[in-house]
Amino acid sequence: MEYSRKTFIYLMLFLALSSCSVKKDTVISRNYHALTSYFNILFHGEEALEEGLQEIRDSYKDDWFHQLVIEPIAFDDRKIALPIFKSNGPGSGFVGNNKKEKTKVLTPFDKAEEKAVKAIQKHGMNVNGLERNRQIDDAYLLLGKARYYSQRFVPAIEAFNYVIANYPNASLIAETKIWRAKANIRLNNEAFAIESMNLLLFVKDTLEADFPKSIKEQANTALAMAYMQSDSLQKVKKHLKLATRTKENRSQAARNLFVLGQMYAKESKKDSAAIVFNRLSQFKKAPYKYKIHAIIELAKNSPNDAASFAVLERLRKLIKNRENRPYLDKLYYQTAVIHQHYDSIQLAKKCYNNSLRAKNGTDQQKSYTYEKLGNLYFNNSEYVAASSYYDSVMKVSVDTLELRIRRVKRKYKNLASLIKYEKLVAINDSIVRIASLPKKAQEAFFQNYIENLKNKDEEAAQLKLNQIAFGGNSGNSGNSLQSSNQGKWYFHNTQSLGFGKTEFQKIWGNRKLEDNWRWSSSATFSSTKKNTVATVVEDTRYNLATYLATIPKEKEQIDTLKFDRNEALYELGIIYQEQFKNLKLAIERLERVVSLRPRKELVLPINWHLFQIYKRLGEDAKANVYKNIILTEYANTAFAQIIKNPDKKIEQEIEISTLETTYKELYYSYKKGEYKKALKDINKMLPSFSSSKLKPKLELLKAYTIGKHLDRKTYKGALEFVSISYGGTKEGKKAKEILIQFNK
Repeated sequence: MEYSRKTFIYLMLFLALSSCSVKKDTVISRNYHALTSYFNILFHGEEALEEGLQEIRDSYKDDWFHQLVIEPIAFDDRKIALPIFKSNGPGSGFVGNNKKEKTKVLTPFDKAEEKAVKAIQKHGMNVNGLERNRQIDDAYLLLGKARYYSQRFVPAIEAFNYVIANYPNASLIAETKIWRAKANIRLNNEAFAIESMNLLLFVKDTLEADFPKSIKEQANTALAMAYMQSDSLQKVKKHLKLATRTKENRSQAARNLFVLGQMYAKESKKDSAAIVFNRLSQFKKAPYKYKIHAIIELAKNSPNDAASFAVLERLRKLIKNRENRPYLDKLYYQTAVIHQHYDSIQLAKKCYNNSLRAKNGTDQQKSYTYEKLGNLYFNNSEYVAASSYYDSVMKVSVDTLELRIRRVKRKYKNLASLIKYEKLVAINDSIVRIASLPKKAQEAFFQNYIENLKNKDEEAAQLKLNQIAFGGNSGNSGNSLQSSNQGKWYFHNTQSLGFGKTEFQKIWGNRKLEDNWRWSSSATFSSTKKNTVATVVEDTRYNLATYLATIPKEKEQIDTLKFDRNEALYELGIIYQEQFKNLKLAIERLERVVSLRPRKELVLPINWHLFQIYKRLGEDAKANVYKNIILTEYANTAFAQIIKNPDKKIEQEIEISTLETTYKELYYSYKKGEYKKALKDINKMLPSFSSSKLKPKLELLKAYTIGKHLDRKTYKGALEFVSISYGGTKEGKKAKEILIQFNK
């Protein structure tokens, strides 16, 4: 009996050991190694791969303002991945192991690769040139995927090729070919990817009569990626449509639909875009982020007014839904865009501001919102407000080299001088107006200002106390005393009470309990122990004398303020006329300067600009008023000559290249000191330059030549002509700078 038992045990051990052999092609060996390689190794490798994919999904941030990429992975082209594992397995691309590399921290994809290599090494059954373990092709596919996501595309292709060459009848051969095509796309070998995918789908180079839906989706998605890289956009759309017929992979299908809708929108095919985005919004199994953005895109691409109103109502419902809080900035923004489209400007401003106040709002979304608000104020001629919004755009923008941001920056710079002059006019007007008031009126004005200031300070102090009393943001959230007193009534909260007393004494000092305590004339309080008298430091912001002392009293000071204000008003008129083409504001500023009796040097240019503006507006009666002033009071000036001969024809037309050559010759004559000849030639050639962009340069050169050749008065008149006629050009500004030095 004992002998039989031992014999049985030895027999079982022998069978177990023989089944472990990778060199014997038996049913037991094949099944043993297949089960062991999957459940002991490959299962954990696939889990590690899924963990790495989840990290990619969590970290990848889509830019919804631009066209999405078809595969949501951010690969770094500069990255050089080094091998971590080494083995002698075929197709593995490794040649050994060392201790240093084993101690290296592994990523989930490294772990997946390690498991795949281990399965190949320990359980590969290559008998007579044929692999007998049905799980080894899965191991090589896992190996290739891990390398693909580790951005090691050449070794990944090596692993995929090994499967295709050695397992032509494998069930996953089609999927392997798709992955090989994707790796080739990443290596900019999209031509090979297109050829192999067309061969797979349409020529059917495998033994399968037809493929599962998931394989067709993957293959068409890979083809769309390849054609996108080769800029064959029509074929991209074709394969995205094919890839979204069945929606087996709901996440990728939703993404494909979104990209397809974006492509139609980019081509201004609003109807087609609306159909695709509507289809995506009704795709129940799609990830919610795609559905909510599809509705936002529907709002952008509504083909008609009826559709826009329907989408607007849908956006309102989404805003009310608490689940949509992460998307409130985008929802409010798109609602505002629709309101703006229908000229509901106040509603648009309200929604834009709600978008800015939304929590979790992105900086990119804020930059678009600030820009929209800036444009609204700019178009309404509220340039100061527009400037502040454009400034906010640049503060929150990450990509300052983006064309849109550069345009905003240019607008902001153009507004800078306008804002400076507008502020100068406002401040000087206020000072001059207050200085003109009698003494009692000045005191009453500043007393009212001080009263308002005190009320605001009291409100701010009370707000701070309330925050402390009711657990608001006091800056000491970690204080144990605060946490123990939190939630009590203000006068039962010892910390709040102490803080309030300190704040009160800081602002008001020690005051007696009496009526009108704020106006108490008492300026001293007793110390607790030494009975010494201390003086309460009075806030100069509440001191009437401080303000009264700042008012200019000397006539020279007031005249300087008026002079600067008039100069700023004139500059504003030119800026509104030349830079912003806002003729209404240009007229307001220039006519106001006229009413304020400016210095005599400004009278001629003001009349000239007003004449030009009214003529452009077709208001001939008003234009004639300023025309007559120029013809009667400034009859000998160049401006009067232009008015008298407006239709003077150019005798000859010269090509631009010839004009440039002529200008250079005249400039060289000036540089050589041949001023008399240069001036004569310039006067002769000026009519030929009348329609050329070089005319301001030639006029400035003429002024320089006059300065070298004729008297000071004539030189000044020539500079004034250039500064007035070409005020918006570099030459006009240069002439203006020289005139300022003249006046000094």
